[in-house]
Amino acid sequence: MSDIHTIGVIGAGTMGNGIAHVFARSGFTVHLCEVEQRFLDRGLSTIRKNLSREVEKSKLTQADADQALARIHGTLDRASLSACDFLVEAATERFEIKSEIFRDLDRIARPEVILATNTSSISITKLAAQTARPDRVIGMHFFNPVPMMKLVEVIRGLATSQPTFDTVRSLAERLGKSPVEVNDAPGFVSNRVLMPLLNEAMFAVMEGVATPEAVDEVFKLGMAHPMGPLTLADFIGLDVCLDIMRVLHDGLGDPKYRPCPLLIRMVDAGWLGRKSGRGFYTYNTQ
Repeated sequence: MSDIHTIGVIGAGTMGNGIAHVFARSGFTVHLCEVEQRFLDRGLSTIRKNLSREVEKSKLTQADADQALARIHGTLDRASLSACDFLVEAATERFEIKSEIFRDLDRIARPEVILATNTSSISITKLAAQTARPDRVIGMHFFNPVPMMKLVEVIRGLATSQPTFDTVRSLAERLGKSPVEVNDAPGFVSNRVLMPLLNEAMFAVMEGVATPEAVDEVFKLGMAHPMGPLTLADFIGLDVCLDIMRVLHDGLGDPKYRPCPLLIRMVDAGWLGRKSGRGFYTYNTQ
């Protein structure tokens, strides 16, 4: 742990920029890598806004926020991550995308460097098998919004070594997070339980059992959920929900994980939730 100073984060989207934020806030130098400048600019802008919000809420001083921002270096050159002591991938939830990244990181990174993935559902064992260092590949699944949420699922692949697990658990604690040990299985714990709930709520809407508003009210008022399942699905992104349901369905082979046809249609229409301005609800994206 003491020799980890520089962190590489691959992907500057919702999860990636949040991960970069918490590492920089905790004193690490961060190289945030993207494939296009516009995605990098958007991610850095979000980090800037979120740090400012923490200053307004007196969670950080302005000086601390400025220092955290100065520790983050944006790059479009993945090869520049060779200087990093720890790498965490936060790309789109598709195996073909993540596997290409892991093969490349394995080539770029020093042999002793741990490769972590923020995947919410994809097999750690399968990703590790893309590399020549499967003992140093691990899941480090953060939750959205990353600066606020305490949980990190730390997921062992079949070959993940104990020193790798211990290092990542300690790293999560250094970020002020609460790591929970989970073994490799489709969806891990969080999404194996959560996503079928969201999917079933979508079936209730599709079948005319209730409106999205009514479904959400039942969960908020009857189960004390802070956010109803359909509001939560919109917040996560309906495309992400669909990707995870497909991983569960393919990986577990049980028809109970079949994605709701309404979810598939909405994603096909580009109604992805909050980020696109329309999902089960409409949002002002200005």
